[in-house]
Amino acid sequence: MLYKSRLLTKPHVFTSGIEGPACDREGNLYAVNYARKHTIGAVTPQGDSRLFLELPAGATGNAIRFHPSGRMFIADYTGHRILSVDMQSLEIDTFMEQPAMNQPNDLAVTRSGIWFASDPNWKQSDGKLWRIDENGKAELLESGMGTTNGIEVSYDERTLYVNETIQRRIWQYDLTADRRINNKRLFYEFADYGLDGMRCDVEGNVYVTRFGKGTIAVLTPQGKPIREITLHGKQCTNLTFGGTDGRSCYVTMADTGSVETFRTEVAGRCWALLHGQ
Repeated sequence: MLYKSRLLTKPHVFTSGIEGPACDREGNLYAVNYARKHTIGAVTPQGDSRLFLELPAGATGNAIRFHPSGRMFIADYTGHRILSVDMQSLEIDTFMEQPAMNQPNDLAVTRSGIWFASDPNWKQSDGKLWRIDENGKAELLESGMGTTNGIEVSYDERTLYVNETIQRRIWQYDLTADRRINNKRLFYEFADYGLDGMRCDVEGNVYVTRFGKGTIAVLTPQGKPIREITLHGKQCTNLTFGGTDGRSCYVTMADTGSVETFRTEVAGRCWALLHGQ
């Protein structure tokens, strides 16, 4: 049944810090903080979970995204850096390190390998937005924002979306041919509950986690709400798309330390990116 969530994993196989879900080309799901901090866990499409990776000393993952090449990238928020992982050898390298970051929180990537990172300061309820080129050079795009969190590039790569958790706003930027931002405007503002991770599907719809409400809100590219998907838990932290056709949505849940899943009508952009679509 479409848009009806079910539990994929057992409760508390991940800690309450579960975040950053991402699927590889084979359909396996990965998320941070499996059983304990400083780890990455892997979950099969059937819901079987295991430890996949121990992160380097001092590293704590938040977001996971796959580069179109298939390499895994991890936002290490305590290390102020982005790590990259070779999926065959499991060798971990530092792709970017930027002490001026509060904490790299969530990531988005283009087909050409340009990255965007949200960078919140939770104590001050503000945040920054960064652009990172193919060689790992970070450039500050904007500061003085709200608590920047969920971030995503549209399927046609003409738009960047960035949300602010505490302010409950989603901002929209135009992306130029060289993947620079301009023409910032408000995409949507919610009246209640926090915002966390965010993803687009191949039709340009935006999916955003409503932390505390336990739902996924879906908005059209024009910013019109069209659906709200109810989850079992309340503290949904992030989401991604996978499965054989890209229409399986996976949601990480902090209050249950587990992953929920539901089926959609349309494939997700992150799945299409990995499959060259």
